[in-house]
Amino acid sequence: MDGNPVLVEVERSGFVESRHRGAAIGLAADGSVAVRAGTPEAPIFPRSANKPMQAVAMLRSGLDLGGELLALAAGSHSGEDFHVEGVEKILAGAGLGAADLRCPEQWPLDLEVARTGGGKSRLRMNCSGKHAAMLATCVASGWPTETYLDPNHPLQLAVRKTVEDFCGERPVAVGVDGCGAPLFAVSIAGVARAFRALVLAAPGTHERRISDAMRAHPQWTSGTRREERRLMDAVPGLLVKCGAEGVDAFAYSDGRAGAVKIDDGAMRARTPVTVALLRSLALHEAEGVDTTALDELSTIPLHGGDATVGTVRPARGAFGSLSPPV
Repeated sequence: MDGNPVLVEVERSGFVESRHRGAAIGLAADGSVAVRAGTPEAPIFPRSANKPMQAVAMLRSGLDLGGELLALAAGSHSGEDFHVEGVEKILAGAGLGAADLRCPEQWPLDLEVARTGGGKSRLRMNCSGKHAAMLATCVASGWPTETYLDPNHPLQLAVRKTVEDFCGERPVAVGVDGCGAPLFAVSIAGVARAFRALVLAAPGTHERRISDAMRAHPQWTSGTRREERRLMDAVPGLLVKCGAEGVDAFAYSDGRAGAVKIDDGAMRARTPVTVALLRSLALHEAEGVDTTALDELSTIPLHGGDATVGTVRPARGAFGSLSPPV
């Protein structure tokens, strides 16, 4: 990723104090590359942007979930009470409990929940929905549950095959995600292709069930106050999933899609670039879009004392139409 351009600037009091480099790609409805920046073909770890593909692999392997619980299985939840209840329901349906989870204990991502009594636990960990669904898949398929995170476990082999199928690439590296699950390195170009395939699949297919559940229940894939939920609310028909270390991926119902990777892993930089990508693909002109919400998400305010003194914003001129509107 050496040589990727500056995609985001942090401007305080009229002075640019920080810069975030990265790569981005936007696909037109026909799948052709409409806009790009940097080297979107370079391999990265997509982190939790892989979760929809992991969920497809689980459905292919016998998982029986739908609605908000399927969205939870493909999401990175905020640890709110309804998320915890959903995870417990998935586990109970498989005859299992929280002790069977192999994700680490973690504080809720939602700071308000953490402040008001949502303690550190495996159930509150943002990947617990995925882990509960992985365990339920193992029970449905008769696979061992104790070793479900082993890269050579039948479930993880199925996940790898699904990632390859949807991204159109063979992973160049295998790692361990923050939750302990195997992680496969592919390009953001491949991730954008995968998300496009999710929304364009025929109704009733495993991949379409995933994308439909996530779009119908965005609060279950992230949280009531998260940026991904706000983006999906603002653009009806949009699927969005973030990943740690500055990754975002999205697809619209007509096949327009994109993905972002911020080189230094700054999570604050991803949403402004994603909104710029949406605009470059003319998604701000789609039917029913809340342009005011998109405007709010296109920058992040910076504070000095009690005043707003600057913004985190897309870099002007970074790559043509991805510059913010003037």
